[in-house]
Amino acid sequence: MGDEQLKQLMAGNRRIVERIVVTGELVLETPAHFGGDDALGFVDLALARDPLYGDALLPGASIAGALRSYLRTRLAGYGVEEPRRKHRDDDLALLFGYQHDDDGAQSSLLTADARSRFPAVELRDGVAINPVTRTADDKKKFNIELLPAGTIFDLRLELLVRASDSTGSGEADQAMRMVTAFALALQGFERGEIAMGARKRRGLGRCRVHTWQVRRYDLRQPSGLLAWLSHDGHGAPTAQGAGPSIAQLLGVADQAEPDKRACFTLTATFGLESSLLIRSGGDEAGQPDMVHLTSLRNGKPEPILSGASWAGALRSRALRIAQTVGVQGKAGAYIADLFGPQITNANVKPRASRLWVAESVIEAPAEPLIVQRVQIDRFTGGTLPGALFAEQPVFAAPQTEVKLEITVQAWHGSDANQSQRRLEADAGLVLLLLKDLWAGDLPLGGEASVGRGRLKGKCARLTFHKPDSDDGPSWTLTRADDRVAVEGDAAQLERMVKLFLQEVRA
Repeated sequence: MGDEQLKQLMAGNRRIVERIVVTGELVLETPAHFGGDDALGFVDLALARDPLYGDALLPGASIAGALRSYLRTRLAGYGVEEPRRKHRDDDLALLFGYQHDDDGAQSSLLTADARSRFPAVELRDGVAINPVTRTADDKKKFNIELLPAGTIFDLRLELLVRASDSTGSGEADQAMRMVTAFALALQGFERGEIAMGARKRRGLGRCRVHTWQVRRYDLRQPSGLLAWLSHDGHGAPTAQGAGPSIAQLLGVADQAEPDKRACFTLTATFGLESSLLIRSGGDEAGQPDMVHLTSLRNGKPEPILSGASWAGALRSRALRIAQTVGVQGKAGAYIADLFGPQITNANVKPRASRLWVAESVIEAPAEPLIVQRVQIDRFTGGTLPGALFAEQPVFAAPQTEVKLEITVQAWHGSDANQSQRRLEADAGLVLLLLKDLWAGDLPLGGEASVGRGRLKGKCARLTFHKPDSDDGPSWTLTRADDRVAVEGDAAQLERMVKLFLQEVRA
């Protein structure tokens, strides 16, 4: 092969100068669903499984998509549309590929499929609730397979560091930008800010990587190339754990990167007034007909308040509030924008909810009790034959607590001021919902007519997160006898409620 042919061959390749292999243990903090197909039809929403081993499968495309989405929102903010054609100068395109005119490049990040270590699954029922009647919609019950909290996936990602079109300092700068973007994306897993799989805005799929291992192979050196080919662990891997962060392991300055995300978070702690029942069928013979929903935490079944239950109750009450104080059409559009539209026909365009709700573990409940109930014939006043049933709700103890965690992403308006105004209006609506929960006026779960599901507020914290700012305004609310003590500017809270009223009345 002549020198000219060699130059042409080298000009057409990606000129990879280094490979960085990062592995880690991805641990689920809440149950997760990674969709697949149930050929036998026993489950409506089945898990994706490895066809050879039968373990649950987390596709590499899902991992790459989650990393890309997280990095995009960190760099640009929520709801900002990307240009259709991107160039190599963009950090996101530098890592995940770009398209510009007739030139383009593949992604520099290779993401492998990950298999679960433990094949255990949870089966959870779901149902659509009619917002008007607050009863189950006909033919809208389904079941879903979930991987329990604590399931571990072994991640493997490989970054191909390419030589730049320039030489010298320009090449070094591009490589450093690529590694920096890679570290910033992985921080989402490290901080637990990335949720994976279905229904992640309703509390599922929260995960975190606790242990990283990094191996770097310099392909410009024969030893590095041979080490990568033989996978002999050239360059001892460094575990993260309680030690250095992924940024430090990759040799990137571990400092606060510009964060363009705007949102607010609400964290509230409630006591349970009497009892709570989110129906779940008994899994074993001899169990009551209805038991409260439980989920594995640290290998032990714990009573929970699911994110779907939180969101369903909040959406129904939010729509009721908006329609009461606002204009009918405007109120419905506002709630659909915040919670996502209800898909009633094929003409409704799906859109993700801007409101994220976490699952809640019910802490320190009373000892479980089984309640026997019977259905009464309204005509005769006697019992109906065969209508005796047993249920096991969660009963309150003096120390029983349940926490609500809400995050609302910024609405993407035409300008920053409009977006900030809408976000404050969203906070005003959330404050009205908090008031109803705090006072026990908004029950959760089933059998609200017999007094179940009522909460009593203890404390709450509302915090705004502004772009490129570490500290945003915050308020703390605590119960003081029959009053609510507010730490922060209470007039600003009133202003946000008024902004919500203006939005639904305009």
